[in-house]
Amino acid sequence: MDYCSRTAEGFIRSASAQFPAVLVVGARQVGKTTVLRHLAEAGRTYVTLDDPTALALARTEPGLFLQRFRPPVLIDEIQYAPELMPFIKMQVDRERTSGSFWLTGSQHLHVMKEISESLAGRVAVVSLLGMSQSELTGCPQRTAPFLPLPEEIAKRREVTGVGDLDATFQAIFRGGLPGISLAPEVDRNLFFGSYVRTYLLRDVRDLAQVGNEMAFHRFLRAAAARTACLLNVSEMARDADVAVNTARHWLAILQATGLLHLVEPFHSNVTKRLVKAPKLYFHDTGLAAYLTEWSSPRTLEAGAMAGAFFETFVVGELLKGYVHNGRPVALHYYRDRDGKEIDLLVEADGMLYPLEIKKTGLPKVADVRHFSALDRLRLPVGPGALICLVHQSIPLTDRVTAVPVGAL
Repeated sequence: MDYCSRTAEGFIRSASAQFPAVLVVGARQVGKTTVLRHLAEAGRTYVTLDDPTALALARTEPGLFLQRFRPPVLIDEIQYAPELMPFIKMQVDRERTSGSFWLTGSQHLHVMKEISESLAGRVAVVSLLGMSQSELTGCPQRTAPFLPLPEEIAKRREVTGVGDLDATFQAIFRGGLPGISLAPEVDRNLFFGSYVRTYLLRDVRDLAQVGNEMAFHRFLRAAAARTACLLNVSEMARDADVAVNTARHWLAILQATGLLHLVEPFHSNVTKRLVKAPKLYFHDTGLAAYLTEWSSPRTLEAGAMAGAFFETFVVGELLKGYVHNGRPVALHYYRDRDGKEIDLLVEADGMLYPLEIKKTGLPKVADVRHFSALDRLRLPVGPGALICLVHQSIPLTDRVTAVPVGAL
């Protein structure tokens, strides 16, 4: 496959110019190594700790390892050798050269613990998710943080990403992992089957202390079946036939390793009427569709989970716009005990921007009727948007615009 440019490249370059070390974290197969090797200048050494010989040296003789692989260096899968961290710290403090160490890690939980203890203040952490639709269409610069401001919507009026129903659900069905999204000839079932088996055997067994792989696989399926739904750990534990505490532990591992994202409910000091459970979203819709056994984009689009997968896809695209530009994002949802719901609230600069997500090509004002519920919060509320399957932006009210999903 030819290299496909990523939005995060600019953020990685800026971080490398400012910090002695850069750590790129993300789930397996999102392209961490590929993007860093593409950006690496001549003379930067590459070493992977997937190599048993290199790993043994890093664990038993970390000082000798860094003498053999001198900066500038790219060390792949750093989580396998936490013994390196104190030695990297000493070398960074001694030389103070920006961009000396580029690191990748797949297991956020362990990696971040070691980083916080050893390289605090010396490392820039860059998160990488799957490929956005603008990256897949060759326009990575268009993956910018989205707010439903009139000027922002106007800039995105000419869209080149997915937009119609068939193209959108084809993108949802394949997902954003480069190994499959960039290669339409790759067998989807074979790819994700291998991905799940590798993930279970290599990344989760030790991290999550999985003793029963079949139970964990059932738990993965239970999580995928609840994407875009309120989190109910007890139900997931029942479906997987495990204890609730085990389910909570496994859920934390899936979140830490970059497979899941939890969107918390919006809270304020004004109202106490909000539901408190977070909503669960799979980062990769292709993996979720595989785990829930949808056989084609058409059956997925016509099935009972079509709306949930469309919402998951939109949330993922929004997250990529922020994460890949190194921008913090505060996403919440709103649901009160009167049954009024808003899919997303984006909180930025003290302002709330409501977003509704709906699998429709015929948006109506009634689709955003619950936006008025925010008035009771007595907080600044900006323009809103309904993200749907229209082909161009359409004003619904003087404050709300229907926005094509391809414009994200």
